[in-house]
Amino acid sequence: MPKTNKVELFLDSGAFSAWTQKVEINIQDYITFIKTHEGAIDIYANLDVIGNAKGTWKNQLIMEGEGLTPLPVFHSGEDVKFLHKYVERYEYICLGGMVGSSTAQLIFWLDEHFPLTCNKDGLPKVKVHGFGLTSLPLMLRYPWYSVDSTSWVVTGRMGSIYIPRHKGGEWIYDENSWKIAVSNRSPNTKEAGKHIETLPPTEKRICLDYIHNKGYELGVSEFKEVKLDHVLAENERWAEKKEKNQQKRLLEIIKEPGISNKYQLRDEMNIIYFLDLEKSMPEWPWAFKKKGVSNGFF
Repeated sequence: MPKTNKVELFLDSGAFSAWTQKVEINIQDYITFIKTHEGAIDIYANLDVIGNAKGTWKNQLIMEGEGLTPLPVFHSGEDVKFLHKYVERYEYICLGGMVGSSTAQLIFWLDEHFPLTCNKDGLPKVKVHGFGLTSLPLMLRYPWYSVDSTSWVVTGRMGSIYIPRHKGGEWIYDENSWKIAVSNRSPNTKEAGKHIETLPPTEKRICLDYIHNKGYELGVSEFKEVKLDHVLAENERWAEKKEKNQQKRLLEIIKEPGISNKYQLRDEMNIIYFLDLEKSMPEWPWAFKKKGVSNGFF
C-alpha cells in the first residue's frame, strides 16, 4: 500500500501506558492495527512486555511471523544478552524503561549499555531510539538516531513554553532551555520570576523577542463573572470548573488569540523549539565518548 501521510509516523505500541494503567494490549489487535494503517505508518515498535524480556522477544517473533518488521525494544534492568541479540540482528533498535529514573541514574545505566551499540571507535553500529527521553544532557551525551517523549505537549497543556537560552545575540540550544509559564490562567501569574509577566524586564524582553520571532503573540483576554445560564460566544470559554451551589462563574473572553489563551499555539511553539533543537544537534552518526558529568547540567 502506498504511503498516504505527509509526515513520518513512528508508532509506539503504548505498552508502558497500558502497564501503568494495568491494561493488557492484545498482540493480534496491535498487528491488525498496523496492517490496517500501514499506508500511514513508517516505523513501529514491537509490543514490549514490561518487566519480561522473554515475553518481549516472543512478541517480536510473533510480529515478524505475521510479515511485520517491528523495532525491538530493550529495557533498563533486563539481561544484557537481549541487547547483544538485538544489535547483532537489527539495524534499528529501541531503548526503554527509562521513564521515572533521574538523569544521574540514566547516565550510569546508559554509559554501561550504550557502548554495546557502538564500535570500538564509539560510532553507532545500529540506529538507537530512546523512549521517553528528551532530557537535553542525555540527548547530547549519546548518539541517538531518534528520541521521543510527551514533555512538549504536557508542558504546553500546563501553560508553559520552551525558550532557548540567549547569549551574544544568539539562541543557544546546547544548554537547558527556559520553561516559561505564559498562560493567563497559570497559578504562577502572580509569583515573581515564575511567569512571563513577572520576569525581570530584560528576561521578559528576550522571551517576547523569541515569541515574536517565531511568528506568535502573547494574546489578550478579559475575565468577568456571569450567570450560569450564559451562552458561550465563539471567543469565550469558562475559566473555572462549575462548583456545587455556585451562582456565578468566571468567564474568559479572548480579545486577541495568543499563547496565553490558546494551548494549541503553545503546542506549536514547543514543536518548533524541538525542531530547532534537532537542527542544532550533531549530524548522525557521531561517536560516543564516555566523559565526566558536567555540573552545569545537573
